[in-house]
Amino acid sequence: MFQTRSHFIPNGEGYTLALSQAWDSTNLSRERAPVLIIPGYGMSSFIFSFHPSGLSLEQFLAQRGFEVWRADFRGQGESTRQDGSTEYGLEHLARADVGSVVAAVLERTRTGIDRVDIVGCSLGGTVALLYRALIRDHHVGKMVAMGTPVRWVKVHPLVRAAFFSPWLIGNLPMKGTRTIARALLPQAARLTPGLLRIYLNPDIVDMSAAREMAQTVEDPNRHVNRQIAQWIKDKDLVTAGVNLSTSLAQQNEPLLVVIANGDGIVPRETAQFVLQSSGSSIKRLLNVGTPTLQMAHADMFVSSHAHDRVFLPMAEWLTDPTVKW
Repeated sequence: MFQTRSHFIPNGEGYTLALSQAWDSTNLSRERAPVLIIPGYGMSSFIFSFHPSGLSLEQFLAQRGFEVWRADFRGQGESTRQDGSTEYGLEHLARADVGSVVAAVLERTRTGIDRVDIVGCSLGGTVALLYRALIRDHHVGKMVAMGTPVRWVKVHPLVRAAFFSPWLIGNLPMKGTRTIARALLPQAARLTPGLLRIYLNPDIVDMSAAREMAQTVEDPNRHVNRQIAQWIKDKDLVTAGVNLSTSLAQQNEPLLVVIANGDGIVPRETAQFVLQSSGSSIKRLLNVGTPTLQMAHADMFVSSHAHDRVFLPMAEWLTDPTVKW
């Protein structure tokens, strides 16, 4: 029986973070580490509990015996602000938000495991890797990085244009993005599918559920926008005196890197850098898509091919990181 429970966790910086716990009481394996899913930038964890044409990632992993957690950090989902500052950056998300959530998972897990396996999606993977770099007592088990940037080896021209000026994007307020996404997503799929394909391939996604999928969209934070723009200019992310690119050599946890072959948000050359630079002796690459099947950034979660090409091999790897596909 699939079950869920909500938790609300103070992050110590004036925010209460929303955390969802899911498991299948019939299939739960208490010998496996709990799996924590961290969403990307400008989105909430909702999309991991929803799929337009099948099981969500959360349901898929729970059905295969995992206890699954999905986190909403500050500014995401049902998380709330009390007196916390809106001037925060990636270091705050890594130290306070990831740290608080990992501790909460370990306190509340139904498993007997004292570590957490993390699935970091897009910038969520970056923040998870930064947490691992900054925190000595991190309790991270296996790590899955899905379309995750660390060094910007290649940048899509549209992404470069959007973040060309750290000053401009850092002073540009962004409100109502979910409403805009609900209105434009179906139209973009119909009128400008080529433009949409850097993020999502409408040919392999049930676009009749576009309004529901838009529920995951959140307003970006202008201070994080400024940091991302500077990071793209510099190529490497340096924060709290740590260069995340070079710190990967000291990260030795089992690592799975998932790359979509048609990803325009985080191109293959950029996403693959994490695998090449990791110090882990147990690391794998899952490259999804074929020359005739282009899968974009969001297709890893919401496309009709996500279950067999992403969810299943990920579940197999989380069960046994030495598995042969």
